[in-house]
Amino acid sequence: MLDSGVAVLSEFELIARYFDRPAPSAALGVGDDAALVCPRAGAQLAVSTDLLLEGRHFRAGADPRKLGHKSLAVNLSDMAAMGATPRWATLAIALPAADEAWLAAFADGLFALAGRYGTELIGGDTSCGPLAICITILGEVPSGGALLRSGAHPGDDIWVSGELGSAALALAHPGIAAAAQRLDQPEPRVALGEKLRGVASAAIDVSDGFAQDLGHILERSRCGARVDYDRLPRAAVWAQLRDPILERRCVLGGGDDYELVFTAPQEARGALETLAPDLGLALARVGSIVRGDATLALHDAAGRPMIAEHGFDHFAR
Repeated sequence: MLDSGVAVLSEFELIARYFDRPAPSAALGVGDDAALVCPRAGAQLAVSTDLLLEGRHFRAGADPRKLGHKSLAVNLSDMAAMGATPRWATLAIALPAADEAWLAAFADGLFALAGRYGTELIGGDTSCGPLAICITILGEVPSGGALLRSGAHPGDDIWVSGELGSAALALAHPGIAAAAQRLDQPEPRVALGEKLRGVASAAIDVSDGFAQDLGHILERSRCGARVDYDRLPRAAVWAQLRDPILERRCVLGGGDDYELVFTAPQEARGALETLAPDLGLALARVGSIVRGDATLALHDAAGRPMIAEHGFDHFAR
């Protein structure tokens, strides 16, 4: 008990009340030293971990329900980029205090998104400390069918889903509601990732900025790229803002978009143009993979070279 007479939840009461949910697809879920899962026959497990720190990855005082959503969304986006179907997740969270209202809202946001994608929470850990959230996600992908960063080939088209730069725009203009939504509650492109299996040659999600994340594909695939800046998809609000410097910085270097950048052979154009309306998601063809060093050649509408913006660096001050 606190001196005020307010009861404090123990670690195990906290887990039981807010995070112990049925996990019928797991052989064993929350409650033991480890969970047990059985991947389907012919599937490989895809595993990814993301750590979110208050003051670094989200603002102090962030809405807990939106934070619960985003904490899982960034992991679901990794599954999408691999073409994997999300199945299970674990949650490790450090909390300054066991605030029940905060916990209830956070859990609501997390489980609402988890339910949409059939993802079950099967374990984790809690501790007292500065607010930090770490989720590990496990998904399934047909053996040999994962989308990798290393599969791009010269002549492939470069595609982008949705729009770029809106999450970064929200940091510069918090009053733009649509941009704030993209920052606080990103939509992972899981359905697109699954549909890209056997179609795309390489893929990555845009977490640290388009230019930087495309660069990871170029490095792993040992090739270069040419991209037309004006073809990069962005929100219509930029036309009203008339701030080309900020626009370029956000569209090329803004993180937290969680769209997919992927490459595909030119023969796949028809299939991808059909796929876009089926998913209700815009897909833009923005450039091509070329032979040469792992560099991005960026050009404006007149064909003049541009300098690509640097993306997010977790260790930059």
